[in-house]
Amino acid sequence: MGRRARYLLSGLALLAIAGGGLAWWLTKPDRSDASQWEGLGDPDLSNGERVFWAGGCASCHAAPDTTDNGASDDSAADEKRLLLAGGRSLKSPFGTFYPPNISPDETAGIGTWTLAEFGDAMTRGVGRDGGHLYPSFPYGSYIRMTAKDVNDLWGFMQTLPKSGNTTPQHDLAFPYNIRPAIGVWKFFYLTDEPRARINTADTKLARGQYLVEGSGHCGECHTPRDALGGFEEARWLTGAPNPEGEGRIPDITPASKSVGGWSASDIASYLETGFTPDFDTVGGSMVEVQKNMAKLPASDRDAIAAYLKALPAL
Repeated sequence: MGRRARYLLSGLALLAIAGGGLAWWLTKPDRSDASQWEGLGDPDLSNGERVFWAGGCASCHAAPDTTDNGASDDSAADEKRLLLAGGRSLKSPFGTFYPPNISPDETAGIGTWTLAEFGDAMTRGVGRDGGHLYPSFPYGSYIRMTAKDVNDLWGFMQTLPKSGNTTPQHDLAFPYNIRPAIGVWKFFYLTDEPRARINTADTKLARGQYLVEGSGHCGECHTPRDALGGFEEARWLTGAPNPEGEGRIPDITPASKSVGGWSASDIASYLETGFTPDFDTVGGSMVEVQKNMAKLPASDRDAIAAYLKALPAL
């Protein structure tokens, strides 16, 4: 091999190494600055419970036999929903995800985690071991949560019952089972920018935006996704295929042929009671969501409704 060829190969190798290093740097797990989780004081457990229901934690992390599509929501059912043992199967085009045990159990759950570790999982998608978490956990929405709300939620979750349940590993097809590749997904899709431009000088609308785009993570089901699982931003909340394969998650924008004709009070009432304006009842996966929304203050349901009615036309 001639000198020129060796120089060329050496140059290409250096470029490959440099490119690989740049790609790693751009897509490596990115923790928050530690100061973000310091000085927050004692958690407000009442607000933590409010955040818990807004975030729908029980809908995914309660044991499979504690969630159902019935209308009952008595105290005994609630107690079961607060046992965050994990293990429910969540089917998707990428494979089956199994939400983990997030009870305060010290071995099977997250009882030995710190607030910073919990906060980084919630808002950065970084696990305790420093690796990427799959975005089936909606940190792409939770990234908008305030440090105070995360702290209050963490405090409330420490009061919940422990479970020693061990959950299965995710069952994903290649190449989605390559966890480091999630860094590429984050590079393109993880953002805390607003999803919609609305008048946030209006405190009700600002609260509604925070709930819908953040802790309530409504877009995770109601917004269509591209081939890599990122939101189609121009079609925010316009409906999407049911990730579990049956039916379609509806359009909830003002342009919707169904929900678009509802008033703000109709939407707020539906979230509280589960009844549509024509007295149909909530169904499918929305049953669990409505149960959660019913536990929020009326002001939060009103804020969600106001935000949905204020969305600009696409």
